Amino acid sequence: MHLVAGLLERAADAGRVHNTVVAVGADGVVARYRKLHLYDAFGQRESDFVQPGPMGDPETFEVDGLRFGLQTCYDLRFPEMTRTLADAGVHAVLVPAQWVRGPLKEQHWRTLLQARAIENTVYVAGADHPPPLGVGHSMIVDPQGVTLAAVGTTTDVAVAHLESAAIDRVRRVNPSLRLRRFRVTPVD
Repeated sequence: MHLVAGLLERAADAGRVHNTVVAVGADGVVARYRKLHLYDAFGQRESDFVQPGPMGDPETFEVDGLRFGLQTCYDLRFPEMTRTLADAGVHAVLVPAQWVRGPLKEQHWRTLLQARAIENTVYVAGADHPPPLGVGHSMIVDPQGVTLAAVGTTTDVAVAHLESAAIDRVRRVNPSLRLRRFRVTPVD
């Protein structure tokens, strides 16, 4: 079993922390991602207390032949973030979050999870706190954007079976990753 969870981690800047996602397996930490896109939007200023993580290779890990990639929360609004994970060969993107509540935010959360799955032909699993902390609506989406399992606004568990063969089937019908004309490159 592997556990993926978000946490706050001490940063080099004594006045700030890292918003970090870790994946832990039987042998300890197998991947660690420090949030790159800080939530300085919708009247919030996460950068006042969070230090962005370093630019680098995507954080991934494997379980039983499936490669998983990590990102969190506001990263979901940046399609190139998920695309770098797809380029790194992930089958599934894991997105633990505390999606801030507000007008249309629940709709944004669900739409963005589905969009990232469709445009990258990967599974996407988003886990959010239920109200009043977040919007809830944790869900697992397949490579065509279909919700396989979901939790509404309560605390529960969503379970879905992921298979790399499903990704292969979708990519044969929709070879958009292979046919694209642009690559994603980081900017500082």
